[in-house]
Amino acid sequence: MEHIEAIAMLQDPVRRRLYEYVAAQGREVGRNEAAEATGVARTLAAHHLDRLTEAGLLESGSRRLTGRSGPGAGRPAKVYTRTKAERSVSLPARDYRTAAELLAEAAEQAGLDAGLCAAARRRGESLRGSAAPCGDLEEAMRMLAARGYEPHLEDIGGPEDAVADVDTDAGAGAGANTDADSAGAAARVVRMRNCPFHAVAERFPPLVCGMNLALLEGLLGTDGPVRARMDARPGECCVVVEASKNNDD
Repeated sequence: MEHIEAIAMLQDPVRRRLYEYVAAQGREVGRNEAAEATGVARTLAAHHLDRLTEAGLLESGSRRLTGRSGPGAGRPAKVYTRTKAERSVSLPARDYRTAAELLAEAAEQAGLDAGLCAAARRRGESLRGSAAPCGDLEEAMRMLAARGYEPHLEDIGGPEDAVADVDTDAGAGAGANTDADSAGAAARVVRMRNCPFHAVAERFPPLVCGMNLALLEGLLGTDGPVRARMDARPGECCVVVEASKNNDD
């Protein structure tokens, strides 16, 4: 029942907007920022953010948002990030994770990596249907968002040089910056903050990450303007999507 109570906290529309905003940033978010982004008063935002923390949906800490330290740097501010713990509800109770882990263990021991990847690639192609291969990074982001990957554009120079984080949820505003021409499409990749197979991938990383790559290859296509490739980074999906080198003029 603990998970039901936690998820029920998101029924409040203001609380849900705050949670979705913090979760989409992939970094610590202060109360002022969250309040401004969701259009609510700071005191109301602080109340709901703390309630979400109490429910285990967010984690909180404190740091100086000015980046300075020492005398005159100001008091540390409270900041929030999405918790790494998963929450799920199934009525009646189901245990698909155990089944997935048992199947992964059996596949790994039997050396069925190639067969699993082939099946994953076929599934991706089936999900794409009769559509042509993915046309560009923006289309890839929409497709990945629909599958729960939480994609965002990033400069390939590294996370500190990120040029844009794009909210791909249904409520994204028109101001979201997805114009690849502003920094050059070739300089960006699509990274994903969420791995839909995270629990199983932690136990069987080579097997499940290879399966995930094959699935996305099938979904996006392997002979179009974009390609998926492996580029694991802690806390994120093991796959990135980029402009295909075969598509360069």
